[in-house]
Amino acid sequence: ITFSHSAMARINVFACEPEWGSLAKELGGDDVKIYTATTAFQDPHRIEARPSLIAKMRRADLLICSGADLEIGWLPLLLRSSANKKVQVGQPGYFEAAMQVDRLEVLEKADRSMGDVHVQGNPHVHLDPRRMAAIAAALTQRLMEIDPDNNARYQQRGNNFQSRWHAAMEQWNAKAAPLKGERIVVHHKDWVYLFDWLGIEEAGTLESKPGVPPSASYLAKVLTALESKPAKKIIYTSYQSPKPARWLSERAKIPAVQLPFTIGGSDKAKDLFSLMDETIGLLLKGEN
Repeated sequence: ITFSHSAMARINVFACEPEWGSLAKELGGDDVKIYTATTAFQDPHRIEARPSLIAKMRRADLLICSGADLEIGWLPLLLRSSANKKVQVGQPGYFEAAMQVDRLEVLEKADRSMGDVHVQGNPHVHLDPRRMAAIAAALTQRLMEIDPDNNARYQQRGNNFQSRWHAAMEQWNAKAAPLKGERIVVHHKDWVYLFDWLGIEEAGTLESKPGVPPSASYLAKVLTALESKPAKKIIYTSYQSPKPARWLSERAKIPAVQLPFTIGGSDKAKDLFSLMDETIGLLLKGEN
């Protein structure tokens, strides 16, 4: 039986986070059918390996995750339970975005006493457009490997994405220039790549250790530290409680800003391009 092209997407993609679903859509177009396992309002560290997720994994031809152990609490269980050979570690259908680029905060060793830290480095790579361009190039190659009959289409979409992305990057660089050197407090260490790109300095974290909920005593220490070395603002994501940021904001007299962090984290963050537009726009709000 032959299927018309539009009637049947060729590759079933299981995306762990919304940003990878969005990238797969950019590069795969109608050749991919995408299922995204999490939303912007869920902490990707803490997802339950539900039967519905196992069923989706069973049908996947390509798995795209942040990797670097971000999904360590749930992905291995999904992979085992699905018994889908195509998407196991080491197979062409297994794609870890973070492993396609150089990572920050790589550790010699880690243990639970250090909180949610990752030996392979900080996994939140998607907010650095330079790294995203490299990940997109690697993913284009992977799509061509999995579906060689349609290489020309993947190559064309990949080239198209790169040219639009690099043009947008020039605009973002120019627009975000005033943020260089600014000191910003973060809730969790999930902004290191954005800060690395824009030259922003992390002025402190609301968590005493990654993944440990902010405590009153620790927040008081952060407040004291800010008295001698002030920061411009506090940022947190759509899946984190706004309370610690607001507590500090009131006392330190600096704004607390919720950023979308990923696709769907705000009404305007509909794809990778608008996610970056919105993030930079919100960071610039209130700049002199």
